[in-house]
Amino acid sequence: MIFMRFQKFSTAAWLAALTLASVCSSVLAQEAPRVRFNTTAGAFVVEVYPDKAPKTVENFLQYVKDKHYDGTIFHRVIDNFMVQGGGFDAKFSQKPTRAPIPLEASNGLKNDVGTIAMARTGNPNSATSQFFINVKDNAMLNAPSPDGYGYTVFGKIVSGADVIQKIKSTPTGAGGPFPTDVPKTTILINSATLEKKP
Repeated sequence: MIFMRFQKFSTAAWLAALTLASVCSSVLAQEAPRVRFNTTAGAFVVEVYPDKAPKTVENFLQYVKDKHYDGTIFHRVIDNFMVQGGGFDAKFSQKPTRAPIPLEASNGLKNDVGTIAMARTGNPNSATSQFFINVKDNAMLNAPSPDGYGYTVFGKIVSGADVIQKIKSTPTGAGGPFPTDVPKTTILINSATLEKKP
């Protein structure tokens, strides 16, 4: 009898804990900012993680708020690798940026399929506005990468994965100052907007 009462209490306590964990998880998910990209290939939404990459997310969201990404293109598309955008307009003019941000690649997030990360030069602390979306697991981009630094992942695609698939599969060639990997049909970001929390 005592065992049965204890068993009922334990089950009730376990269910309560499970419910609490579910609620907490839901709250955390709601707190993660989301950005909706409307492109000529369709719309997709990214969720970003300020707890993992605070400076990177702050920088990215400021570019969104400043409408920097509106009118930019995906200028580098490599099937089975990644799609990159956020720096050039449709005439291949590079948009002005703010100062670069420090690298936050050692944050536990990996360059797995569907994640968004910051593009940079050979200088690890050179990321500004350009980002890329991994279309496969790119372990060689994780910290420490072959160059010793890695690339900062700061979020992931939460809807519109089919749009990314469409972008990655587009035929490419030369365009503007780039000899390869430019979509032959321009893929324009019409707008990037911060989604309102539910």
